[in-house]
Parts: sequence; structure tokens; C-alpha cells
Amino acid sequence: MRLQNRQKYIHSLLRESAIGYGFMAPTLLVLAVFVVLPILYAVFLAFQKVQLLGGIEYEFVGLRNFARLMADDRVWIALRNTAEYVAIVVPSQTVLALILATTLNAGVRGQTGWRILYFLPTITSSAVLTLIFMWIYNTNGLLNQFLAFIRLPTYNWIGDPAVALKGIMIMNIWSTAPFFMVIYLAALQEIPQSIYEAAKIDGANAWQQFWYVTLPLLKPVTFFVVAMGIIGTFQLFDQSYIFSNGSGGPNNATLTIVLLIYQYVFRDLQMGYAAAIAFLLAAIIITITLLQQWLFGKQTMN
Repeated sequence: MRLQNRQKYIHSLLRESAIGYGFMAPTLLVLAVFVVLPILYAVFLAFQKVQLLGGIEYEFVGLRNFARLMADDRVWIALRNTAEYVAIVVPSQTVLALILATTLNAGVRGQTGWRILYFLPTITSSAVLTLIFMWIYNTNGLLNQFLAFIRLPTYNWIGDPAVALKGIMIMNIWSTAPFFMVIYLAALQEIPQSIYEAAKIDGANAWQQFWYVTLPLLKPVTFFVVAMGIIGTFQLFDQSYIFSNGSGGPNNATLTIVLLIYQYVFRDLQMGYAAAIAFLLAAIIITITLLQQWLFGKQTMN
């Protein structure tokens, strides 16, 4: 009797598992085709020299692609530009998003309208936004006219290597902060008002409530916002491509690591070397994300 019951249980368990995997099969298939297989193929390419002209041919070169990128000056220029971009854009968009969310959460009149207005840049095409800002950044554009009106120096925002990347930074801070604002706003609205009432009873003013109550409770959300910001900024491509017409100019000022990968693949037809650079980028993003997770976890424990 026990053996029969055990067999029924195993049969029922296998049947439920088969049904579950059946429902998961379409998603697993999509992940396998569009995620797992491309990653495995990229790993294969990183150790190959690929000949594309006259038929695809592979030549195993071992770690030669990785050794080459260590001596490639353009790789280091792209990494420096990308690191500068990440270091300025991520903190700026995070702080701006938190300020906007806190302001809206304070109960300003017409909150829904302001939220929609702030969020519009996020749902606008990145290419369209870039073209609009290129018009604004033109030497005779709106920005320079405004700077001249208030008697400040004007710049060639697109053609000057000293400010070209900063123009992209300003555009992306303005366009991405609203997305994170919505995330912060949702988190702020989940904080119980009883906590603030208790802080008021203890004599905490508005600033102390924000610093000692709001910010600590937003740590998990801040970790998510910063992590997503880092991943997104390290993958900067389309704005840099449009600004420089694919060259990364002027004088490599807007050359980012993803644009460099694109150039090696589609301009120079060096897929193996480009795959090695892509894995360098992936390693940097993973390392920074793990370090960030460790730091946030350490602060939480303290």
C-alpha cells in the first residue's frame, strides 16, 4: 500500500513538473536563443580571429585579443571617457531624481500633471532627443543665445573636445532622472506616515526627518537606482554615435567603450577583438555592481 502511494506521489510530482516546464518552455526557448547562445558565441569569438570577407573563417588566437586591448590606446581613451561620463551622470541623475520625487511627494498642487510633464523625456525616442539637443547645442542655437543674453561665454558644444561629452551628460541627466524619479516617488509613498509622526514627537525637524528617516528607508531603492544608472551609463552608445556621426569625435572626445565595439565590428570587421572588449566591459560592470552591493550591505549592517 505504501509503495503504491509512493508511486502515485512520484507520478503526480512528475506530472506537475512536466506541466510547469511546459508553461516555461516558450520563455526558456527565447532566453536560450537570444541570451544564452549569443553569450556562448561571444565567448567563442573572444578567442578567435574572424575573417568575414570571402566567407566566414575562424582562427584560434588564444588570449591574443585580450593582450592586444591592454595595449590599445583607443580602448583606454574610451574607458576614460566612459568612466568620466558614469562618475558625473549617475550621482547627478540620482540626486535630481530624489529631489524631484521628494518635491512631488510633499503634496504640491497638480502632482499628476507635474509627474506627466517630468516623465515625457523618458518616453521620447533617444534619437529624437539627441537631434533636438544638437539643434539646441548649435553654435547659434538656443543654449548659446541664452548664455550670450546673460553675458556668459558660449561654446561649440558639438565641435569642441573640451565640452562635447559634457553636452551629452547634460542631455542624459535631464532625460533619465524622471524615470528614477517615478521609482523614488513610489518608494516614498510606501513609507508609513506613523514613522514621521514618531520622529516629530521626538523633536525632529523636516531636515532631520529626511536625513535620519527617509534616506535610510530608501537605501534598497537607491541601490537599485544607482545600479541601473551604472549599467545604463556604461552602455552609452546612440547619443555618442549621433553626436559624432559614428566617429567618436571631435578628437575622440565622445568615444565610448560601446561605440568602440561597434566600430571594430561594423567598420573594421574585427569581431573577435570586439568580443574581447565587450567582455572587458562586462567584467567592469559586474565588478562595480558587486562592490556597490557590498558597500550598501555594509552600510545597512552598520
